[in-house]
Amino acid sequence: MNLDRSVPVWPQVADDLRRRLDAGEWGPGDRFPGTVDIAAQYDVSQSTAQKAVAAIRSEGRLRTVLGQGSFVCES
Repeated sequence: MNLDRSVPVWPQVADDLRRRLDAGEWGPGDRFPGTVDIAAQYDVSQSTAQKAVAAIRSEGRLRTVLGQGSFVCES
């Protein structure tokens, strides 16, 4: 994915992660990649990855279990 670095990057990462969720890359109950992995995949900072995941979590698509990570919610 080519990111447009002239505008905020985290919404672009969040959009791509949503697209991948919609495509079924991760199903309900699956563990979602951690922010370190997401940051590496998109070549962004971990804080950028955290913002992208937080946006998706706020939509109710992910739930986070302390010490275990984020998981995909039922649609």
